[in-house]
Amino acid sequence: MSAQAPPHQQAPQGANGGRWQARLRWALTHSPYLLALAPAIALAIALSLLLPERPTGAISPLEANPELEPGTALPGRPAPGFTLTDQFGRRVSLASFRGKAVVLAFNDPQCLGVCPLTTAEMALAKRMLGSAGSEVQLLGVDANPTATSVADVRSYSAVHGLMRQWYFLTAQLPALRHVWHQYGIEARVIHGQIDHTPAVYIISPAGDLVKVYMTPTAFAGRDQQAQILARELSSLLPGHPQVRSSLSYRRPAPYSAHQAITLPTLAGGRLRLGATGAPHLLLFFATWDREVEDLAARLDSLNTYATGAAAAGLPELVAVDLAPVEPSASALPALVRTLPAALAYPVAIDQSGRLADLYQLEEEPWLVLTSASGKVLWYYDVAASGWPSESALIAQIRAALSKASPDQQSAARALAGSPAPLAALHAEGGEILPGGQRALSARIAALRGHPIVVNAWASWCTPCQQEAPLLESASLRFGAQVAFLGADTEDPLGSARSFLAGHRLSYPSYQTTQAGLNSLAPVTGLPDTIFISPQGKVVGLHIGEYASLGVLDAEVQAHLH
Repeated sequence: MSAQAPPHQQAPQGANGGRWQARLRWALTHSPYLLALAPAIALAIALSLLLPERPTGAISPLEANPELEPGTALPGRPAPGFTLTDQFGRRVSLASFRGKAVVLAFNDPQCLGVCPLTTAEMALAKRMLGSAGSEVQLLGVDANPTATSVADVRSYSAVHGLMRQWYFLTAQLPALRHVWHQYGIEARVIHGQIDHTPAVYIISPAGDLVKVYMTPTAFAGRDQQAQILARELSSLLPGHPQVRSSLSYRRPAPYSAHQAITLPTLAGGRLRLGATGAPHLLLFFATWDREVEDLAARLDSLNTYATGAAAAGLPELVAVDLAPVEPSASALPALVRTLPAALAYPVAIDQSGRLADLYQLEEEPWLVLTSASGKVLWYYDVAASGWPSESALIAQIRAALSKASPDQQSAARALAGSPAPLAALHAEGGEILPGGQRALSARIAALRGHPIVVNAWASWCTPCQQEAPLLESASLRFGAQVAFLGADTEDPLGSARSFLAGHRLSYPSYQTTQAGLNSLAPVTGLPDTIFISPQGKVVGLHIGEYASLGVLDAEVQAHLH
């Protein structure tokens, strides 16, 4: 580390990569009620982090799928009681559901991210039990400190088709904070955005805590995650009723950014996206976005862009509806009928959620610009940043298109002829891949036979920003022989993507935590670089920022074999 370089940086307080392990650790350290459960839960977390390191034959499909949450077993202690107000203004207590299995989720009633996925999975799990679903009660507790009225929980219930299917409970903030505290829920406002623990608890008919799940943001895994919940509920009900689903827990084959992807459209045809030979501007949305904004007016306003795009040399606009979190198949046609005019651009339907997972959506609306080869050139989080004006949208698209080609061409020339496993990494260059630490560990195992360099970084880390060009240069120099991977550590996803937009790395990264990285090497701060031999053994750890490219190149060469 250079004497002039900033110090080896620690994760800032409150940094959160959005992964369930970090959130659950927060719960354990902040809730005196759940603190007593810490050893059992911490052991389960530790095992989950290490599972990908076990021989492949010893891993179940559920454990091996980074897009699913198997849940953490809890000792059979009484679930903390509460009495709150539901979406109809009535007082409801947890104790009143004794004798039923309870699914308890903590949801933001204005959430445009993981909450709709949570509630979709809860409702589907109950339906999977058939008539035995009458013995299951779905409950939600408000987890937004700024939206605590009955109108808030009623609106969410209505737009998600849940008005008569569950009780969504709220109260004045002090009462909600008490319940959050009892269940280890973090709910706070960070830079104007709501951040809360996406916890789902299973409570037995006797009123005891059974299991806790942290909802993963994986749209393609919706049905599988619902089946996990349904099977857990079945085990608690008399006679263990049959679950009307027999899905494998194997991960559905993910889309590649470099393939042509065909989706059905609202008009009844088919549309090709991805590697089609032409760039596209994609708008991901769901009809329930109208809960917090005038979605119909926004969709209508994009007609101006769509009608002038071809003449202006701009990418075609395609809206993509997220079917896995729609309340019903009729929701999209019903919304379109309310529009002031017919849309001048097609509406595709992501029925499986695999396209949303490919582009790593965490909330919507969400804009994504893809190149002619299907690679992401630019994204914009509308839910967090608001809708851009047409002029701002066009300016950002043109800027992204102008930057893309030269960098991609030079990288392709430098890495030509790489072995297939390394070429797959290059195809995902500059992306944050889903699955967190478990997926990172699985990727490392899959790269056995090649030397591996894992660089731990974060967007908030100044030395990481200064070091990034050196890692990019080294990865282009050695990438045909060495597998490079990034470990984005304790970092918000949006900030990480912004970092990568300015540092065009030729390899992908996974989001993780410092504790997760410690399963590989004793990482104490950022940046750190871990060297792994072709036999899968950690053989080196460089602490801190590289002072020069020469030092980095020498260390890579020293660990080539």
